[in-house]
Amino acid sequence: MAGIVRYGTYIPYTRISRTALGGGKGERAVASYDEDAVSMGVEAAREALSGAPEIAQLLFITTSPAYAEKLNAGLVHAALNLPAQVAAADLGGSTRAGLTGLLLGADLASAGRPTLVCASDVVIGAPEGAREKNGGDAACAFVLGSDAEAIARVIGRASLTEEFLDVWRTPEDRFARAWEERFGAEVLTPLLREVAIRALKSAGVQPADLSALIVDSTNERAAASLPKALGVKPERVADMLSQSVGRAGVAAIGLALARVLDQAKPGDRILMVEGGDGADALVVEVTERIAQGRPVRSVERWLASKRNDLSHHTYLKWRGILPFEPPRRPDPDRPAAPPMHRAERWKYAFVGSRCSACNAANLPPQRVCVACGAVDQMKQEPFADANGRIATFTLDRLAYSLQPPVIVVVVDFVQGGRLQCELTDADPSKVAIDDQLEMTFRRFFTVMGVHNYFWKARPKR
Repeated sequence: MAGIVRYGTYIPYTRISRTALGGGKGERAVASYDEDAVSMGVEAAREALSGAPEIAQLLFITTSPAYAEKLNAGLVHAALNLPAQVAAADLGGSTRAGLTGLLLGADLASAGRPTLVCASDVVIGAPEGAREKNGGDAACAFVLGSDAEAIARVIGRASLTEEFLDVWRTPEDRFARAWEERFGAEVLTPLLREVAIRALKSAGVQPADLSALIVDSTNERAAASLPKALGVKPERVADMLSQSVGRAGVAAIGLALARVLDQAKPGDRILMVEGGDGADALVVEVTERIAQGRPVRSVERWLASKRNDLSHHTYLKWRGILPFEPPRRPDPDRPAAPPMHRAERWKYAFVGSRCSACNAANLPPQRVCVACGAVDQMKQEPFADANGRIATFTLDRLAYSLQPPVIVVVVDFVQGGRLQCELTDADPSKVAIDDQLEMTFRRFFTVMGVHNYFWKARPKR
């Protein structure tokens, strides 16, 4: 048997109110102009891997990949500084893949291959449509390992697949389409009920024994019908964060599970049901190790760290839907493959060096120490999790950016070393010397189909 060993989540700093989207209650989470499914997935996975055992497999799940033909999991693998022998694979095609990935991860873990399952989506809908208003951007990650190490053991599961036209998008389509809601509900409602009953039966659990029911679906009406069909009390139905995040695609069900685990007690039994092109269900039982597997940042902490004054036209500009006047500077050059490969550990994993002769940190990594001049006496040292402070900063209103001005900071790291880089997720009018910072993986720009990723600083969240 297998179970969840560690988990992590990520919710972007920026939110937009549904009032700005044309009406409705609450707000939706919005990936910033320098974020995508890959960068958000990296953030969630960093949380999950902290203190986790070594993994053998990475599964990256998204319906909004940065590359349509290139291994997106390879980028996540590089940013996490994972060993080359860790296998990586992409999953997608349906938001149902969020729970399918957990089931596959459990299978791999049961076979002796601890697996990191990372789900991340940037949900884009046509302007003024339901998907734009009700969607949300977020990521979650789970490490699946042995039963002995688990904070939540897998005790039951079931899957059903049925072909029908509900939500779809062709390679040429910018936005997903959906069939009339009543038809989707007619097909999915009995599927959700049957898969839930099958999973409970395999676990030997009755609906009344559940501490929480988590249900997500491409069809909201079908999802809403399941608790009553099972006889689960309303107070035991998990909040899907529709008012604070929105439905975050493949990450929606995992984000809700993480929120339940943030507050769960040993012995709690949780049923997850996901509907879309069929249905999956998974039953887990929380163990005595739950407190040891929780991340530093809970879902509530991510929810509380936000700025929710984004305008609709800025949102549309960030998503490439609304034309705008570009910065009046030369366009950046396309990143070249050879130098990116040579500097892979620095560019993607943010690994610097430390001089063995004088102990000085060198950023970027050097052959010749910037402090004592020693040659080839360096050892590699990761800085992705390093904290720092602003030594000085400036605002560049002419630099190429979707969101000027660019905040350029000089960061002094606690573990030594100094670096000039961009600051993100910050109000330019409130930046100050000595502000405490942490590092985050971001997408700088895209030229001729090549995404340029590197690390930025952000205020501690």
